[in-house]
Amino acid sequence: MPGRSTDGGGCRLSVSCELAKVIRLSSHADTISAPPPASPWIYGPWLDLIVGCGAWSAPLLAGAIWLTQTHTHAWVVAFYLLALAFNYPHFMATIYRAYHTRADFEKYKIFTLHITLLLVLTGIILHASYQLFPWVFTLYICWSPWHYSGQNYGLLMMFARRTGAEATPGERRSIRAAFVASYLMLLASFETGGSTDPLILSLGLAAKYTLPARLVLAGAFAVFLFFGFRRLIQRSGVRALAAPLTLALTQFIWFVVPTLLELHAQYQIPQTRYSSGILAILHSAQYIWITSYYQRREARATGHAGWRMTGYFLTLVAGGIALFIPGPWIVSRILHFDFTTSFLIFTAVVNIHHFILDGALWKLRDSRISGMLIGRGGKPQASPAPSRSAERGTGGRLFSSPLLRWSVVALLFLWGGMDQIRFALGTHEANLPALISAARMNPYDSVVQARIAFAQTKAGDRSAAIDALERAVDVNPHDSRAQQACARALLEDGRYQDAYDRYAKMLQVFPRDPNALVNYGLLAARFGHPDEAMDSWEKAVTVDPNQPNAHLYLAAAFDQRGEFAAAARHWGGFLRFAAANPDDPAAGIEQQATATIQLADDESRIHRTDAAFAGYRSAIGMAERANNTKVESLALARLADLQEKSGDVKSAADTYQRGLVLDAKSADPHDEAFDWFNYGQFLRRHDLPEDLVYACVLHAEQLLGNAGGTDLETVKAVRRQVEGHLGKKADASRKDLPALLARAGELPTQSF
Repeated sequence: MPGRSTDGGGCRLSVSCELAKVIRLSSHADTISAPPPASPWIYGPWLDLIVGCGAWSAPLLAGAIWLTQTHTHAWVVAFYLLALAFNYPHFMATIYRAYHTRADFEKYKIFTLHITLLLVLTGIILHASYQLFPWVFTLYICWSPWHYSGQNYGLLMMFARRTGAEATPGERRSIRAAFVASYLMLLASFETGGSTDPLILSLGLAAKYTLPARLVLAGAFAVFLFFGFRRLIQRSGVRALAAPLTLALTQFIWFVVPTLLELHAQYQIPQTRYSSGILAILHSAQYIWITSYYQRREARATGHAGWRMTGYFLTLVAGGIALFIPGPWIVSRILHFDFTTSFLIFTAVVNIHHFILDGALWKLRDSRISGMLIGRGGKPQASPAPSRSAERGTGGRLFSSPLLRWSVVALLFLWGGMDQIRFALGTHEANLPALISAARMNPYDSVVQARIAFAQTKAGDRSAAIDALERAVDVNPHDSRAQQACARALLEDGRYQDAYDRYAKMLQVFPRDPNALVNYGLLAARFGHPDEAMDSWEKAVTVDPNQPNAHLYLAAAFDQRGEFAAAARHWGGFLRFAAANPDDPAAGIEQQATATIQLADDESRIHRTDAAFAGYRSAIGMAERANNTKVESLALARLADLQEKSGDVKSAADTYQRGLVLDAKSADPHDEAFDWFNYGQFLRRHDLPEDLVYACVLHAEQLLGNAGGTDLETVKAVRRQVEGHLGKKADASRKDLPALLARAGELPTQSF
């Protein structure tokens, strides 16, 4: 695993970087002697360059991107099959190396036993305590590319040594620094802008900080490689360094190119897909390529003439299946634990175990390993072969029967095949029967249940979709997206009580989920629990101050309670969010104008008159820009009322009249009626002719028509009062109503 090397103080990239240490082996070490090289290649130039050095990376990565976009389901199924053939076996290759003989098991006992038991315990704890899982999963995701970098660097140095190139300590440090820079460049991309995956924790660094850092690291990668290879090429030639140069290019393609694409085209690197996707397949093929060579040479050196590549590879495939597939199936079927979550736990733990164990095994300070990988030519000289009982290792006697061994292998292959079939069925999102078949094979998979719900929704069967979502949530209550989808589906179906109960359960698992808190508050208010509703909304804005709807709901609720200062605080919170997020649909210009009016109302109530004046004028400007005459008229009416209270009657009259002009354009008789009524009351308070007051109130009554309600009764009551004062003049005013209205609406300010 990553740490400090014992020579030169350099930071070694990964376990496989130990391959490079062959160039520093002591002359007096107990090495396996080997004659000079017959060839620098492992299997041959083409296979070594394509697989071992990663020359196929560019076309395969490009093909994977194209297939992901054009043949989604076929590619997903093919990739899972590739994982079975390459990714899983490469983990077993390390297990095979560590546990194949008792001597190796005892030699690395701290890793093969104690750390292994610790990681097994970790896996159990993660199944029992989901909250710890994102930390472990994030460690796996961020450690993976470091591990890949280390393997590339180690192989580069191994090939350089096999060709006879003598890299100086400075050249080794320079090449190592280039590989570290490329990894840090990718890690900076991972930590930029936060994570959209709930299982991956991220620092969420702003791009304005990480962009310069990534550009500097990209430049450092190029500079360090140049100084690392410049004299090597001069001494040995490009042809002799074909393999090391190809590995340097592979590192560039794997780590630098994706980051540069992100910087140029705003292409965000998905952490899980990158660390565990096609790059993992390329790395795994590379790993199997080198370990198979090592195991073959070791078998021949110890006199095992019966060793066969086919048998070795079948062992790796069967062992890989055993590492990843039976565990999640057993846990999900017996304990009713979510299959997908269990699979990811096994994946993270097995990978971390692999990283640690790999670091212990592949140390080229070990004379036997250096002799196998760097020894050139014929058969290495080795110590006498250990006894058969020692070669079998700790589990040798158990598997001494060929029938038992082949039975176990057959069972594992059948299990792997069944898992492949279920995966193919469970990822066919457009095929509802296939999804249902996958759920029958294992009903405890929240992801499959969620896909069934999506397919049922498209088919128009909302009830079945809700049932599937509820099964998904019951299997994995920690999936916040499934929880949200289930609650929304209940709301859309009008099942408000069920949605209320669902949000209550969700908040037990996610007490700080702002969206759940907001919606739970709405439902609490609907069911007559205002205190519970406000408590939920206040928690939402405490967790996330940028919750516009929560601020609006709280502001309205505090206004109803008469707590105007508290209401003003939340109107202000909404407006601050709107100013910072002008493109957010929840903060449109009309909504901002309305909230500004409400804020100004509260400022006026708590005697912040100057702030209220500024608020009303700001709302008028917003409404004008939005061409919303209704909101503009409302703001003018509130401004006129405040101007009157402040003693500026002339300005108030002018503002009222501006509002009446807008009302005529808005075609909203209800709002126009109230503005005419309020203007009439304004005229009455300032002793303007009663026929003008009567015309305003009568027109308001006519506009309300048969609307009914207390508003109409209030208008009628005032109209009767004024009518009583006018006496017989009221009839004349009725006949001359249009002229009186025109006169009232154009009264000069000097009249007040």
